[in-house]
Amino acid sequence: MPQLNAALVPAPDQVVVRFTGDADLSTTPFVADVLGQAGGLGTRQVVVDLGSVRFWDCSGLHALARFTRELAAAGRACRLVGAQPGTRRLIGMANLAGELQLDGVAVAATARPAAPAGSPAPGGTTVTGDLVAAGHGR
Repeated sequence: MPQLNAALVPAPDQVVVRFTGDADLSTTPFVADVLGQAGGLGTRQVVVDLGSVRFWDCSGLHALARFTRELAAAGRACRLVGAQPGTRRLIGMANLAGELQLDGVAVAATARPAAPAGSPAPGGTTVTGDLVAAGHGR
């Protein structure tokens, strides 16, 4: 079973969600929960950093698309940064390029060393360390 970690890094006008690991159908509820927590902070924009995600499937992308639509309906935005080439291809193949706002690599993510798996990003809060610890067995 894949491991997926997330950290929320709030700022006054946006919150960055940093996912690390592998995302598939089994992690979709976790992805939706983390995005819901980020959206609940009420910032104008949510930035989802996918730069440390090794694998991302359509179920996770559809969760991102739903979240993006919900924010847009409230006059807010979701932006994806750091998506790997395979994830970008999958977004195109899933016909989600028009729904998901893609950018390049997150500047904040490259400006400082990455946090070890399961630890909070600098200035952030760890949402969960390991899916196994969150009740998802291997």
